[in-house]
Amino acid sequence: MDDAETADRPRRFVLSAHAFDAPKLEPALYVVSTPIGNLGDITVRALETLAAAAVIACEDTRVTSRLTQRFGLKTPLVAYHEHNAERQRPKLLEMLERGEPVALVSDAGTPLVSDPGYRLVRAVLEAGLKVVPVPGASAPLAALVGSGLASDTVLFAGFLPQKGGPKGARLAELAAVPATLVFFESPHRLGASLRAMADALGGDRPAVVARELTKRFETFERGTLAGLVDRFETETVKGEIVVLIGPPVAMPEVDAADADELLREALADMPVSAAAKSVAKATGLDRAALYKRALDLKADGV
Repeated sequence: MDDAETADRPRRFVLSAHAFDAPKLEPALYVVSTPIGNLGDITVRALETLAAAAVIACEDTRVTSRLTQRFGLKTPLVAYHEHNAERQRPKLLEMLERGEPVALVSDAGTPLVSDPGYRLVRAVLEAGLKVVPVPGASAPLAALVGSGLASDTVLFAGFLPQKGGPKGARLAELAAVPATLVFFESPHRLGASLRAMADALGGDRPAVVARELTKRFETFERGTLAGLVDRFETETVKGEIVVLIGPPVAMPEVDAADADELLREALADMPVSAAAKSVAKATGLDRAALYKRALDLKADGV
C-alpha cells in the first residue's frame, strides 16, 4: 500500500465502553458546566459529579433530561430558574445543610453567565457552605478563541437592554473600554443591536458574529460593524448568537492648537454640530467640549 493511499484512509481510535462508579461527594454546591451544543464536550468530571449529586438544579428539566438520558444519569432533576428561584433556593440550602451535595447546571455552558445561578451561589457562601466549580464549555470563550480578535483584555457584557434608549446608554458606557467586548444576543434582535453598536462604537470597529457554536452549522461572520449591519440588518437568522467587537483604535494625542485647526477645517464645510461630531470621531476628544469650542471659533469669525 503506497503512502498516498494510506493518507486517504480515515484515522481510527478506540474508545472502550466504560461504566463509572460515581464518587462520594462532600457537601457542597457543585457549579457544573455542560455542553453548549455538542454533547461530546461534556467532561468526565462533570458526568461523575452529576451522577453523584443528590439532585441536579437546572433551568429547564426538559433540556437537562436530554443530557442525563444520553449518558444514563439517574440523578433527580429540580427546576431552578428566575421565576421560581425565591421559592426553590431555601429548599436547596436545606439539602446542603443536611450534608447532601447539590449540582447546579444551566441549559447550556457555564452556569452564572447570564442566568440566576449567582444568587444561589451567594446564598450558599453567606450560609458558610462550600461552592465547587466544575469547569467546561463556555459560549463566550468558544466565540472568543474562534473570532481572531484580541484576547488579552476582554469584557463580557451579557445581553444589552432591549429598548433603544437604555441600549444606547449602555453602549456609550462601553465605547472607550480598551478591551474586546463580548455580548449575547437573540436572533430577532441581532440586526437592530448591530446597528446600535455601529452608531455608538463606530462602524469601522472589527467585529464577529458567532452562531451555533459547536453545532453542525457553526459559523463565524467577520468584518467591521458597518459590514455586519449590512449583512444582518434585513436577514432573519436562527440559533444562539455571540457578538464580539474589537477594542477601539488608539487615537493620536491632539493638543488644543491641533483641535482648533481641525475644527476650523471642518467649520469651512459643516455646521457647528457636525464639525464637532466629525472632529470628536477623528480624535477621540469630548464632543461637547469640541462643540463649545467650535461655537467660540464661529463667534470669532472663523
